[in-house]
Amino acid sequence: MSAEPVHAIRLDKWLWAVRVFKTRSLATAACQAGHVKIGGQRVKPARVPHPGETIIVQVGEITRTLKVVGLLGQRVGAASVPRYAEDLTPPEEYAKRREPRVEPLFHRPKGAGRPTKRERRLLEQLGFSGETTAESPDLS
Repeated sequence: MSAEPVHAIRLDKWLWAVRVFKTRSLATAACQAGHVKIGGQRVKPARVPHPGETIIVQVGEITRTLKVVGLLGQRVGAASVPRYAEDLTPPEEYAKRREPRVEPLFHRPKGAGRPTKRERRLLEQLGFSGETTAESPDLS
């Protein structure tokens, strides 16, 4: 079953159809939140994309850059996406996903209260000053 090209389609539906977002409601929410831009301007979900336009989409921590090649009315398989969208995203953006996240050395759960005298002394031994009481070891 192949997707038929159309002359006009909503931007949120196009983003869903070329597999930028998993659901159409996620694409609509991204447009409304200002995470989708065309020509540096935020766009509404009902805007019609035109072939040749460059769309910048913030998906999580990655900023994807797509060039509209064609319009389509229904979702296509991953192998068919290049017929409708050209991915101009630099490889460094995709590398962000693979970078390990830096976790704090110590985690003190919110609402755990002030550190005890023992915890404060332990922090001072590790080189933390008295002002960094928000990060203390979990000594339970």
